[in-house]
Amino acid sequence: MNQSSPSRPEGRVAFVKARWHADIVDQCHASFEEALTSLSDGRLAVEAYEVPGAFEIPLLARDLAKTGRFKAIVGSAFVVNGGIYRHEFVAETVVSALMQVQMDTDLPVFSAVLTPHNFHESEEHRRFFFEHFRVKGREAGEACVTLLQVREAVKQAA
Repeated sequence: MNQSSPSRPEGRVAFVKARWHADIVDQCHASFEEALTSLSDGRLAVEAYEVPGAFEIPLLARDLAKTGRFKAIVGSAFVVNGGIYRHEFVAETVVSALMQVQMDTDLPVFSAVLTPHNFHESEEHRRFFFEHFRVKGREAGEACVTLLQVREAVKQAA
């Protein structure tokens, strides 16, 4: 890549968020939007979509990708051990499906679908993950802008 400053990407980015543990997932969305606005000088707008749980994210991500309206899509969920099923399986399945959407549609799809080893409904854990999702949202925003810039540079060099 050349040494000149990359151009700021512009357009729309879809943010699909699961509603389980909505207060925590919403922190990821808020910090993603803040990062994207800052890093794109306001040229990237975020459209948020809500789904019941993590399993529904890939289907909506695929539907959104097919519209051609978005430069990228982000999925976010907090998948915890509910004692009934293997939460690692759910998170792995969702992330794999998001990768498949990305490969099938040629549209960047980012994952902020996270599953902790341990989560307890305690104030300490809620506070930790509340802040952790803010960090992950910012990181997803940085990754989104960077990848959009790199893809544009590759396209321009072709």
